[in-house]
Amino acid sequence: MAQETATLAAYVADLKYDDIPPEVLDRAKVLTLDFLGSAIRARREAESTPSVVNMLAALKLDAAGEATVFGDSRTWTPAVAALLNGTMGHSLDFDDTHADSSLHPSAPVVPAAFAVGEMVGASGREVLTAIVAGYEVCCRLGNALDPTSHYARGFHPTATAGTYGAAAAAGKLFGLSEQQLVYAFGVSGSQAAGSLQFLVNGAWNKRYQVGASAMNGVIAATLAKNDFVGAIESVEGKHGLLVGYTDTPHHEKAVAGLGTTYETMKIGVKPYPSCRYTHAAIDAIIALRREHNLTPDQVKRVEVGLHRNGITLTGDASTKRHPTSIVGGQFSMFFTGALALDQGRFGWDDYTRLGDSAINSLADKFDVVQDDKLEGRSHPFGARVTITTEDGVHERMHDDPSGEPTSFPTAQAMSDKFITLARPVLSSRAQTFADAILSLERFDRVEQATALGRA
Repeated sequence: MAQETATLAAYVADLKYDDIPPEVLDRAKVLTLDFLGSAIRARREAESTPSVVNMLAALKLDAAGEATVFGDSRTWTPAVAALLNGTMGHSLDFDDTHADSSLHPSAPVVPAAFAVGEMVGASGREVLTAIVAGYEVCCRLGNALDPTSHYARGFHPTATAGTYGAAAAAGKLFGLSEQQLVYAFGVSGSQAAGSLQFLVNGAWNKRYQVGASAMNGVIAATLAKNDFVGAIESVEGKHGLLVGYTDTPHHEKAVAGLGTTYETMKIGVKPYPSCRYTHAAIDAIIALRREHNLTPDQVKRVEVGLHRNGITLTGDASTKRHPTSIVGGQFSMFFTGALALDQGRFGWDDYTRLGDSAINSLADKFDVVQDDKLEGRSHPFGARVTITTEDGVHERMHDDPSGEPTSFPTAQAMSDKFITLARPVLSSRAQTFADAILSLERFDRVEQATALGRA
């Protein structure tokens, strides 16, 4: 152990905008915009959103404040805004993914940064710095947890490691000292929670627990700002994160290359609104369909080989073959694969085909198996697809899904994705808001940019 908690706290406390390479700042802005597109659309369309908003009203937690909830017409108190933006931004399952840690870093980090940034009157530069700090803490802790072991224990890393990332972003904007950040991380350790049990019935827990991690990070940092004494050694300690949440901790990964190697540059974005473990297979299915002019009626059988994590999340035929809810569809290799095979494409609006008899019939032709060739790699998101037809067998291996850093979309593609999601809510202001986020460093007060994202 190398005092990982204190090392991360010192990094966050000392980080300056000018220390961050320009390409990292540019990537952070693009990732932020990508996340906000999902949050804006989900404010109107995610079926879980009304329940969360009604809960806040029932508990008298819906008071007006200074913080933006993207896609909403009113402002909220900071912690609640973090909760709502985190929940909604993760609801479409269209937000970014860090492959090594198998988590979605923007969902807890960006809401915390904007909520506190508006609260303290921060500049765009200060918010960008905080987002990068949050990304680095969140992704590194996810690496250290070992996602395969973390998943096997039943934990959802976006909600567990994400709480620390949110606290780092919030704490940076509060100007916390190294010791205060240690305490904020200590409180985060008591709040890091996220269960995979939602997989059983397509529950909305996944969305809410990520929003809660954003809110809890804000709370942890605010407690530390107000002289609350939190636990020390929250990461590496006797009862710390890397003891209670994994069987195979990698302490060194929490701090390796800190300040020189940016995990931010390893974050990928999603071309499809579903679990990242389905994406390489969807890419392969669409490619095979195009190359061989396949039609659904020609297909006899489809075998999809995934990493064991992908099997855990998307490949259980007894519960995943014919999903009836959007969450169930988002975590079904059978549904998403059948949809891609039938249409040659897959977007958010295609969840209207849940229960479609043609899709269910195609899903019956799918087998999802663990492929040992995909084990032991640095990235677990690859897939093998074998399609058996009347005319022969077609096979394709994709080591990584599209949208990873090696195939990161063009600026135009990222803008198009955002506009497609945001325009139904923001109308003509969608482009103006996108331009503001992509030039966030220009704003003396971040609220000048965030206000453009209100409905």
